Amino acid sequence: MTGEARVAPWTRTRALTWRPTPYTLVGTGFWLLLAVVAWHTPIASDFGQHASAVQRVRDNPWHPANPLLDEPGTGSPYFSPYIVILGLTARLTGAAGWQVVRWCGPVNLAVLVFGVGVYARTLSSRRAAPVFALLAFTLLWGVRGTEWSGFCGVWSLTRGASYPSTFAVGFAFLLWTWTDRLARRGGGPWEYAWLGAAAGVLLLIHPITALAATVGIAATVAGRQSGWSRRVCGLWALAGVAALATAAAWPYFDVFTLAGDTTVDHVHRRLYLHPWQWYGLALTGVPALAWRARRRWRDPLVLMFAADGAIAAYGWFSGHYTYGRVLALLLVPLQFALAVELASVPPWTRLRAVLAPLSAVALCFALVAQIGSVVPQRWLPVATGHPQRWPDYRWVADRVPVGAVVLTDASVPMHVLPAYGLYLVAPTWPDPSTPAADRTRRWSETAAYFSPATPAARRAAIARRYGAGWLLLPPATAAPSPATLVATSPRTGEQLFRLTH
Repeated sequence: MTGEARVAPWTRTRALTWRPTPYTLVGTGFWLLLAVVAWHTPIASDFGQHASAVQRVRDNPWHPANPLLDEPGTGSPYFSPYIVILGLTARLTGAAGWQVVRWCGPVNLAVLVFGVGVYARTLSSRRAAPVFALLAFTLLWGVRGTEWSGFCGVWSLTRGASYPSTFAVGFAFLLWTWTDRLARRGGGPWEYAWLGAAAGVLLLIHPITALAATVGIAATVAGRQSGWSRRVCGLWALAGVAALATAAAWPYFDVFTLAGDTTVDHVHRRLYLHPWQWYGLALTGVPALAWRARRRWRDPLVLMFAADGAIAAYGWFSGHYTYGRVLALLLVPLQFALAVELASVPPWTRLRAVLAPLSAVALCFALVAQIGSVVPQRWLPVATGHPQRWPDYRWVADRVPVGAVVLTDASVPMHVLPAYGLYLVAPTWPDPSTPAADRTRRWSETAAYFSPATPAARRAAIARRYGAGWLLLPPATAAPSPATLVATSPRTGEQLFRLTH
């Protein structure tokens, strides 16, 4: 009998005895559901900003223009490794920027689901722990469906699956898992250097998520490193140097200048308002986290919660509200501590007797809050909340060439039109690479253009100054002369005009 014939029965036996784990089944189902829903969600919110940045890299990889304005994009933090890779992919495939960003939704969700699973396994060997962790991480948020980039509740993921922040959160879980392995088992210098380089890439992709990820790395090292020596300290220092060097070497922008930037602080103040609506259900995990702290204060989840809580508090008291985005990962210790405790043995303890019914009640509230984001309205009670479905602006993109400047002051088209490679006169989101005075002037002149009291000559001068050749107006609004009506939206009644300078 040949060697091949002897191996074949073993191979067949192994194939027949393989069984998918509970997390494989649940994670795959979760990924498929969210990927389908996100794929069919209309372009909205931050999608246009990211797709526009991808389009600018596609058009000029080395010197991309500003994502929103017809001016150079030098120093824009939107040109991260994530965006540059997508832009190069679009350039190689011939796809538009918005198409490539949409393709990223299933990929980012896969990274997130995989990251949650492998990180949960560092906390518990129980097969149910990753399943409970995924449910807690995506459902136990607030009592109302809320959406924010980097917040991974089901409601938010249906719209933000393709954002860099979703990839960054999944990547953070992978870095924590990697760190846990090195802290427990050690490794060679190259492994620490690669971990640091990966952390530097994350810093470039999503700085505030990288801050929370760094907290998790430090908490994991402090909680898992069993023996300290000069060599161990040197290896972790090597990881830190590699992270800083990687971030500093990125040619598109200087990420370290963002540390004190206050450009978007006013936007993030909302993260501190109505905390029960945003984060209340995650408090279900407080007893479990307190139990872990009582058993061992150096537990990584306990240290992570304390450090992230301090950063979030600093953001509130200092007025630097952007730091409130660490709340996206501040909930992880609560959610994962709960998951691990529910999955642990023995099957019944006094703590479990409290957590089980408490979790069941929280899960019911979570389903009520978020089910409307994945289940159509016709299948649910009328009072169930659903994410707003924004109108489609392909009818504008089909008529206006990529790189043209469109004049509009309406919020929805200002968010959506950049996805198709169109420029605006005033930026939807403030970009630190554009001086604040320039942003203020652009908004002031946009308001003046749409004011009925503005003379026609000044309107024409504003359009010429910014190279605007197209005008989008609300329904039944008289267009300034000279302008030619090109199309009208069948859904919203908005009108697209071509300006004649």
